[in-house]
Amino acid sequence: MPNSRSRPRRGAGNGAGTAGRDELVSRSLQSAEHCLGTQDFGTAYAHYLLVLSLAPELKEDVKETFQYTLLRWAEELDALNRTQDLLGCYEQALELFPDDEVICNSMGEHLFRMGFRDEAAGYFHKAVKLNPDFNDAKENFYRVANWLVERWHFIMLNDTKRNMIYNAAIQKAVCSGFKNVLDIGAGTGILSMFAKKAGAHSVYACELSKTMYELACDVVAANKMEAGIKLLHMKSLDIEIPKHIPERVSLVVTETVDAGLFGEGIVESLIHAWEHLLLQPKTKGENSNCDKYGKVIPASAIIYGMAVECAEIRRHHRVGLKEIVGIHLPINVKFQSPAYSSVDTEETVEPYTTEKMSRVPGGYLALTESFEIMKVDFNNLQELKSLATKKPDPISIPVVKEGTLDAIVVWFVLQLDDEHSLSTSPSEETCWEQAVYPVQDLPDYWMKPGDHVTMAVSCQDCYLRIQSINILGLEQEMEVTKSFTKTTDLLSLGNEAELCSALANLQTSKPDAGEQICVLESSEIALLNNIPYHEGFKMAMKKVFSSLTPEKLCQVMDPHYQDNEMSCGTGRHNTMQSTPEPFYVLDVSEGFSILPIIAGTLGQVKPYSSVEKDQHRIALDLISEASHFPKETLEFWLRHVEDESAVLQRPKSDKLWSIIILDVIEPSGLIQQEIMEKAAISRCLLQSGGKIFPQYVLMFGLLVESQTLVEENAVQGLERTLGLNIAPFINQFQVPIRVFLDLSSLPCTPLSKPVELLRLDLMTPYLNTSNREVKVRICKSGQVTAIPFWYHMYLDEEIRLDTSSEASHWKQAAVVLDNPIQVEMGEELVLSVEHHKSNVSITVKQ
Repeated sequence: MPNSRSRPRRGAGNGAGTAGRDELVSRSLQSAEHCLGTQDFGTAYAHYLLVLSLAPELKEDVKETFQYTLLRWAEELDALNRTQDLLGCYEQALELFPDDEVICNSMGEHLFRMGFRDEAAGYFHKAVKLNPDFNDAKENFYRVANWLVERWHFIMLNDTKRNMIYNAAIQKAVCSGFKNVLDIGAGTGILSMFAKKAGAHSVYACELSKTMYELACDVVAANKMEAGIKLLHMKSLDIEIPKHIPERVSLVVTETVDAGLFGEGIVESLIHAWEHLLLQPKTKGENSNCDKYGKVIPASAIIYGMAVECAEIRRHHRVGLKEIVGIHLPINVKFQSPAYSSVDTEETVEPYTTEKMSRVPGGYLALTESFEIMKVDFNNLQELKSLATKKPDPISIPVVKEGTLDAIVVWFVLQLDDEHSLSTSPSEETCWEQAVYPVQDLPDYWMKPGDHVTMAVSCQDCYLRIQSINILGLEQEMEVTKSFTKTTDLLSLGNEAELCSALANLQTSKPDAGEQICVLESSEIALLNNIPYHEGFKMAMKKVFSSLTPEKLCQVMDPHYQDNEMSCGTGRHNTMQSTPEPFYVLDVSEGFSILPIIAGTLGQVKPYSSVEKDQHRIALDLISEASHFPKETLEFWLRHVEDESAVLQRPKSDKLWSIIILDVIEPSGLIQQEIMEKAAISRCLLQSGGKIFPQYVLMFGLLVESQTLVEENAVQGLERTLGLNIAPFINQFQVPIRVFLDLSSLPCTPLSKPVELLRLDLMTPYLNTSNREVKVRICKSGQVTAIPFWYHMYLDEEIRLDTSSEASHWKQAAVVLDNPIQVEMGEELVLSVEHHKSNVSITVKQ
């Protein structure tokens, strides 16, 4: 608590009113200080409000103490769920101190916890502007910026080809008479500004995200088009005529498409637009003026697919092992990734993941030619309406290369008009990723020329769904053909769809009643497939138990201990000798983990798992059973903990842990939040000789030149956006660290060898330093644009895990420099590395 005792300054006036006011202010200050001493923060806060309303000249004197009182009182209100009172206190405080970065940041933190990310970002952003060196606010703003302005905005705005093609198509439409324009999902407003520059009479733009809407307002104003573009902070589905726009428009422009085309709701929004916001479409043969008719850009799309073999997709979506370091995975436990599991659920879950296939680690092999999946005409209302109700179309595709079927990869060609188109194909230089439908639950994934891949395709719940993916061998096709021939002349069918449908049904299998479906994130599946990880932990745990065993034996053989036991009866003494006290192991790593089961196979061990989901607990019980592991041995720790926020506690009132397993690195490549605080608590809960895993972590990095990282991090000037001034506004939301990178396939040129940047010691904290300088020798001339980094996690001095290895379930991250630095071979750069509250900042000292 700040230790300042402020006293009112006496004014020159000696009137009774002034004297009375001064007396009241003095007494209120004394009362506030007394309340702080007794930790009555609510009353202290009320006294400070009175003081500042009566004597605003004392603001600077009491500022620090007022901040402390507000923050403590807000914590109490938050714990009591008095949300309105909490927000009211901050509003009062900000009226008194509108430019206080500490209060702005704290307000943002509370709003973020309540789920108001847009509003929180505004306060974090303001705090950073008020004090650019305020680390807490910077870290909060960077964390929320990724949610508010997704990284693909930067990539798309830097895609000059995409911008030019959209601009040309919009220009052509406007110049041919489509003068009243609605931009659905405006983002930064770039398509609206293309329309206005082309000569549109009126332009309306709607954007649901508050952050993007405000950003678009600034961008449009900076380009001096605010008079000609009306921005609406709403969904297009909520737009009404004449309430929001005066009349129906002749042109809708939109790019509300994702990697699977339909995932951002383009079908629903265009059905609504045709019914309520657009003029009727021109029918064939009509030659009247364009301004009497409606039109959409893009006009249509063709969706394509391809079956592929890809080891990287396989290890993230399919558990390919029957046993892991001696632990058997039973056949009645089916692991599925969220993309695959969405097939059989009623939830509206994205039924695919996305990958930049040209950059997928290890590459991929096409097992079929590319094939057409579906066409859609965005200018045909009836066709759009029928998409959602249409039955799945069966497709059968011949295999052209032998290999393992891992996924169906999907992309599309967006036909903006009859002249301009954009392709998201993996063979194109494009800002787009492709949609990936992982293949699971087949008896055999191997296929060869002569086989067919069959599937059923539909557009349900605003998503492109590819279901019932199967491999059909030549022999099976012949069986189906024979069964058809017995009842019907195949030639008379005249419909390949019926044959495809029969082929698809041949191998479709429903889950067994006794099967346990266990849905895991793709990083959790990759973790299960990570053999070195499990081997390392098994070896390290075995070494800890071996080192602790003599201690336990001494305890059992201690004469005093024996005398005590013998006095309780011979039977009890024998029991104690035959069943010594077990080693207690706590695994508090995030997500699904079989490490407790591995620990339980290593002797007298009582392992505790901290998994939360019921289906994960059932799966672990079944795995324990399959490995002949006594079911009652494995326990779920959260059932023993009253407060889930205080997971780190003793196993029993009189016992301590032998091993505590912590998650130090997030799958994204960043250090886990509050990991050092968790390590500090864990050290207090370990028995003598017990260990935290990992014991310490070394962070490594290298200097690279990577134009890709530069373009994915910030919009590069006016040229990319065809002269429109967008970069300074959206670049306010750039973050210094890019996450979820695959360093092995990142387009970059290394300019140095890897160097150690930081040591985080969880067992011996005095070895840690909050900042250090690292000299890096340049081994190749070029421009340093980024510093990728990864970790070596040491379970002990001999066993380490590398988060950049081929088997790693972790991704890597990189610091992207604001400005490239030209370097020559043989030079040295000095990096300043700072570690603050689990966040690491790396800067180059010039």
